Amino acid sequence: MKLKRLIFLVLGCICLGLGCIGIVLPILPTVPFFLLTVFFFANSSQKLHDWFVGTKMYKKHLDSFVKKKGMTVQTKLGIIIPVTLLMGFGFFMMMRANILVPSIILAIVWVCHIIYFVFGVKTIHIEQTEAGKNVSSKDSSTNS
Repeated sequence: MKLKRLIFLVLGCICLGLGCIGIVLPILPTVPFFLLTVFFFANSSQKLHDWFVGTKMYKKHLDSFVKKKGMTVQTKLGIIIPVTLLMGFGFFMMMRANILVPSIILAIVWVCHIIYFVFGVKTIHIEQTEAGKNVSSKDSSTNS
């Protein structure tokens, strides 16, 4: 049992590191790694899980997404714009070097990325996220 918790702890730390790198490098996805971090930390240590869920990074990038509320336009643009710039640069460099097949693959990945964030992830308004925070804080204050 301890070995399983240790493995989950190590995998959680690796996913946390990759997710943090993904904040800076748009080509590396942040959300899937943070979701894996939550899963691994929840299965390794309740303290680590509670710590990660309480971090500013989690609240900024995942909280509304995990609760299936969606993302704000600002969050979506914060993901789409850097990824578009980075992938556009890669596409331009590959096309310039006459590397056709990988550039087509990159273009397809970019289009799928845009389709997912525009149509697959629900767009929520900032008021909805604030209302969700107010409701949860009211719920916690009534339980105290």
